[in-house]
Formats: sequence, structure tokens, C-alpha cells
Amino acid sequence: MAVTLSDEQKIAKGREMAEAWRALDWRKVADMFAPDGVLHSMMVEPIVGREAVYKRVSGLGDGLESIVLNIRHMGVIDGVLYMERTDEFTIRGKFGSAPVVGVLEFEGDLISVWREYYDRAHLLKAMGLVEDFDAKTR
Repeated sequence: MAVTLSDEQKIAKGREMAEAWRALDWRKVADMFAPDGVLHSMMVEPIVGREAVYKRVSGLGDGLESIVLNIRHMGVIDGVLYMERTDEFTIRGKFGSAPVVGVLEFEGDLISVWREYYDRAHLLKAMGLVEDFDAKTR
């Protein structure tokens, strides 16, 4: 029988994900996805599959000294978890931040789709990058 998470359990999963990012635990981040789960930063092509998600997030971790997903508001609407946050990070000695809205759908107790909405140019500048990391972390 398939597990269905309550709204409270989905919110707890959102907090667990934020903690995995804070801990720089890329394996944990990826393992919270279904095997065919999707991570979709809406301005680039989606990343499909748990191992592809791992490659992306661990690739983002290159040079990342710290990251905190500061959750401002989080709630469940129509079974979907919405997380408004400001991500604050230090990468290669440079501090940056970016406002983000994440939208997470669940399949049982795993993430089936995680859509991220943010200004990509702002994020890349905040990371001190002149070249997008998208192709390199696929």
C-alpha cells in the first residue's frame, strides 16, 4: 500500500531537505527524491532521476562552504508543498543570497517533482560566476 503524507509530514520533509542542504549532505538531498524524481529550475531543462539530481547538487557543492535555506513561509496547498525562502551561501569565500520559491510534489514519502523559481542571472552573480553551471552539472 502506498504511503500518503499528511500536510504536516510534507512540511517536515521540507524542513528535512533544508537541513540536508545546510549539512552539505548531497547524498541525503538526492535520496529524498523518487528514483525517477525531477528537479526543475524553471529557466533550464529539468534534471530527471535520483542519480542525475545527485550529480547536480553535488556539482553545485563544488566550492560551496556553507548554505542555509532560510524558510520564510511554507505550507501545503492542494497537496503540494510551497516553500518561500532566501538561500544564503558562501562559495569560494564569497557570500551571496537569492530569493527562491520551491514547489514540491510527493510520490509516497519521496519527492516526485521539485520546481524552483528564482532569477537565474541574480543567482549566478551572487555566486560570483560568469558562466552558468547548468551544462557542467548534468
